[in-house]
Amino acid sequence: MLVAERDVLVPLLRGRPEEDFTVGTCCPGWSVRHVLAHCGAALSRVVEGRFEKGVFSPESNDRDIAERDGWSVAEVVDEVERGMTDAGRVIADAGGALDGIALGEWVHAGDVREAWGLPGAYGGPQLGLALDLLLHLTHVRGTVPLHADLDDLDDPLRLGASSGDGPPARYIGGAATLVRLYSGRRPPAGTFYELAGATEAELNLYA
Repeated sequence: MLVAERDVLVPLLRGRPEEDFTVGTCCPGWSVRHVLAHCGAALSRVVEGRFEKGVFSPESNDRDIAERDGWSVAEVVDEVERGMTDAGRVIADAGGALDGIALGEWVHAGDVREAWGLPGAYGGPQLGLALDLLLHLTHVRGTVPLHADLDDLDDPLRLGASSGDGPPARYIGGAATLVRLYSGRRPPAGTFYELAGATEAELNLYA
């Protein structure tokens, strides 16, 4: 998923003027550049095995971004490209412990697209792979059982814990919107979806 996303995202990034990287994103206080600096730093940590105490906390993320303040946009994008090239093997070898990072990096690519008003945010060609990973993560983490009827898929998805107290929560709507809910991103105004039996906050994997 990361390599396939790299092949689409990196040419997009290299084709944008530098001022576009100052545009704000849905991540509070972060511009596109900040999001990409965070992505590159996180992927570099994965590749290099640097997981000190408190890593990926808000404070750690802010330090990683600050360390890249003096970098050019091209250098920030270079690190993202290297990370998306090399991190997949390490994530796979970790036996599931780093799967949430893989999904998070793909979601951040959606943050960039949304900030620039581009189509395909939290969707696009890698959506199927992202849904497979989302399904796996919700099972492993035992989140709220959820039956999802997706507008853009023929078969429903059963996410979360395999059993619970009573019937599963129900979701009806688009797949990209479901990804938004599980990653703590608000759907755009006017987006139609139904969620019953669970709150949006209960679905958020990154709360």
